Amino acid sequence: MRTGSEPRQARSPLRMRRVFTVWGLAWALVGTAFFAVAGRPGWAIVFGVVALVAAVDLAVIAHRIRQGPHWQPGPDVPPYDPADRH
Repeated sequence: MRTGSEPRQARSPLRMRRVFTVWGLAWALVGTAFFAVAGRPGWAIVFGVVALVAAVDLAVIAHRIRQGPHWQPGPDVPPYDPADRH
């Protein structure tokens, strides 16, 4: 049932996001190394920046997971109440 308040109450699947971030970080590091060895410093810098962004995102995800079920509710946490319509 849609209440119209979903964006304000959206939840992020942090464990899935962590898997995608680790995957992207691995490929960014491989790309950085490949282009650095191939003598393409511009592309190596681009991939290095992507790796840096992925590493920061990974740190944010780890912080939010450590905050507990308020930030990543499991099946035992009930959904939020619908927003009041006034």
